[in-house]
Order: sequence, then structure tokens, then C-alpha cells
Amino acid sequence: MIKLTWDNVLAWRAGRQLLGAGGGVEEIVHRLCGVQAQVASSAATAVAVRRAAPEPGEVERALAERRLVKTWAMRGTLHLLTVEDAGAFLSLLASGRTWEKGSWQRTFVTLTQLEAIAEAVAHALDSRVLTREELVAEVLDRTGDPGLAEHLRSGWGSVLKPLAFQGLLCHGPSRANGDSTGGRVTFTRPDTFLPGWKGLPAPEEAAAVAVPAYLGAYGPAPIEAFDQWLLRGTLRKPALRSWVAALGDTLTPVEIEGRPALARTQDLDDLATATPSGSLRLLPAFDQSVLGPGTGDTELIPADRRSEISRAAGWISPVVLVDGRVCGTWEAKDDTLTVTWWQERGPLPRESLAHEADRLGTILGRSFQVSTVTT
Repeated sequence: MIKLTWDNVLAWRAGRQLLGAGGGVEEIVHRLCGVQAQVASSAATAVAVRRAAPEPGEVERALAERRLVKTWAMRGTLHLLTVEDAGAFLSLLASGRTWEKGSWQRTFVTLTQLEAIAEAVAHALDSRVLTREELVAEVLDRTGDPGLAEHLRSGWGSVLKPLAFQGLLCHGPSRANGDSTGGRVTFTRPDTFLPGWKGLPAPEEAAAVAVPAYLGAYGPAPIEAFDQWLLRGTLRKPALRSWVAALGDTLTPVEIEGRPALARTQDLDDLATATPSGSLRLLPAFDQSVLGPGTGDTELIPADRRSEISRAAGWISPVVLVDGRVCGTWEAKDDTLTVTWWQERGPLPRESLAHEADRLGTILGRSFQVSTVTT
């Protein structure tokens, strides 16, 4: 059994998550297996902090040019994905068939109703982009079922997520309101909107792409970590085992200070030689460096600090990351950047923090005075 240390693993992850090397917008989204986009500004910042020379509006341009797609994906949350990668992740999400559970149908709609919604949406969005209001009106007209209105109008999109998972619907470009309230959400069909859309591969083919991609950014990890990241641990366990078995010797079992995990075989040499560099990074809310392994990873976040990162209503705090470990949180308000440093992580590297605060200020278009609190 190949044995690794957490210093090896976390330093390697930091490099793989492009926290030092940088890259293009699509490369970053691809390497991270998507970027959570529930909060658009956080998604843009997550990409920008990984760019050597970020430019304002570059994520929006990538979406407008249809090089990225925004859709409900991992854990039912909005994500930015590359067009090339989206089909594989969505295929595995769809394989979970979460909408077939009795509890889901009792809370939302029946399978018969969902099938009627899917058929109506397919017609309504064929080569078209519609706002939520426009889409709801067309679905209600086509189905003749007014009881669907409340579910369709919900901002949570619960009855539309199964369609997104099946590649039947994605977000389109925001439509201007003509006032200061921001754009309105729109929807379209990926097969008629995205150049190069190839649909969803079979789950077995999708797993051969998605599992190594996950391990290439957030590994080594047990397959259960992939399951939690993708669909909150609800994938069928026999399917997970068969996907791992099918990958054969492209994956290798390893042990990280007594914990079993899977690594991509191609990464073993780099993992064994990865060492901490002392690099400090300020990462935004909902950053993939936290969401990928999950807030329950106690090597990333101490158990007694988890509530400071995973907060009410699903909020994930902005973090201070040093050599792949969360060492505190930060908040930007007006011209003050307040950093809360965890005392158990040792002395605060103030010089590195000052440099990173300047860099973050450049990205956000602000000049910060740094205030620190140790807890």
C-alpha cells in the first residue's frame, strides 16, 4: 500500500486547483470540475483569484460566447461548467433518479406531472430563450395543469432541476430589466443553444470521465467523497463500485496517515514529492477548494471550526487557505478587509497576507486596509 502524508496531499491539491499556476477561464472551470454559481460574484472571484492577469467580466463573456454553461448540477446547486464536461456530470446526477423517490413526489409533483412538464419545456425551449415567467406561462398552457404554477415559479427550481440533470434545460443569458434591479433569469435547451453539445453519455462512460476528474482536483479520496460532492451521498452504491472497478489500474489505492483513499495512478509520483510552500490565499465564498472535499473533511477544516465555514442557509464562508488547509475566514466591507485567523494554525504570516490582500483588492477594484483578529 502506498502511504502518503496529509502535507503531501494538501500541497498537491493546492497546485491541482490552480492556486499557484493560474490558467484560462475554461481551463480553471474544467480543472475544478465546475464552479458553484449560486452567487455570481463569488463564481467570478473564484475564477479570477486563479488567473495570473484576470480581466473584469471574463466569466460573463465566456457564458455569452457559449464556452461555458450555467446549469443546476452538483448537489442541485447552480454551477458553471465547460460545455465539454457538462454531459458527464449531468449523466451521473441523472442516474441518481432522485425525483422518483416518494418523498420528492409528495413534496413537489408526481412522475406523470414531471413528464408533462418535460414535454412542455422541450417544445417551449426549442431554439428559444425564455424568462421564468414566459416558460411558466407556456408550460401551464401546454399541460393545462394550473396546479403546477407554484412549483414552476419557485426560485429554488426544484421541479426544473430533474430536467437540468437530464440535459433538457439549462440557464440562458440574463435578460435586462431596464432598471437597476439586475437581469432576469432565462432558460433554454442545451442541444439547441450550445455549439458542440453532445448530449449525455451513458453513466458508465460518464463515470470514466467524472471520477478521475474529481480525483485529479480533490483526491486522493474515497469514492464516498465523490458521492457526497456530486449528489450528497445518494448515488447507488453498486454503481459506484462498478465505476471504480471499470477504471482498473488507472486508479490506485493509497493510505493517507491511516485513511484509505483512491488516487489517479498518474499522480502518484507528484503526490509523493509535493511539499508545503507556505502559500497563503484568500478565496471567496463557496470556493471549490472547500466544496470539493466538503466541509466535513477534518484535515481541511478542524471539526470544531466547521460551523464558521458552513453557516446557516447553506452559506459557505470566504476562507484563508495556507498550503491547502483552511486557517481562518475573511470579510470585505467598504475599504476594510477583516481576517479572522485561527490560533491553532500557528503565527499569522502577515507579509503573505498583505500581498494577497493587495491582489484581492486589485481583483475586486478596491484598496483595502487589513484588520486581523485571532480566535
